[in-house]
Amino acid sequence: MRKTVVKSQIHQYHDSTDEWLDLDNIAKVEISSEDPAQPIEAALQPIGSLGWRAAEPGPQMIRLLFDAPQKVKRIYLLINEEEVARTQEFVLRYAQHHGRSFREIVRQQFTFSPPGTTTEQEEYQVDLDGLTTLELEIMPDVSGSAAKASLERLLLA
Repeated sequence: MRKTVVKSQIHQYHDSTDEWLDLDNIAKVEISSEDPAQPIEAALQPIGSLGWRAAEPGPQMIRLLFDAPQKVKRIYLLINEEEVARTQEFVLRYAQHHGRSFREIVRQQFTFSPPGTTTEQEEYQVDLDGLTTLELEIMPDVSGSAAKASLERLLLA
């Protein structure tokens, strides 16, 4: 029998730090709310802590404003919820060339059912040239509960 041990997909993304854009140095971030123990900076790096968490329940927005137009081919999202069963919806949008009109990339719902289903991991292949703004809007629970939005990773390549 031949056997190979491979890393999980999540770890592959974390290990490939050289291909992700260095968002700390090329963009400004705007957020609607933030738990001081889980700041947005933690979610915008390939490796590190538990990511971002909102300080308040309800809809949240994360907006990346790039210093110069970017060419983006991949968008990676990782969201974990190990405590509250809920159906979350997010919308990912972009604007090009400092435009004010946004175009939707994806609108998606996902149901977390701890302890079973606790992780949503998405990778989108895109062709965004001249990207100046990327916006992620999160509705943490479409039923309107007091759930707080979270985001473990948001990476761009």
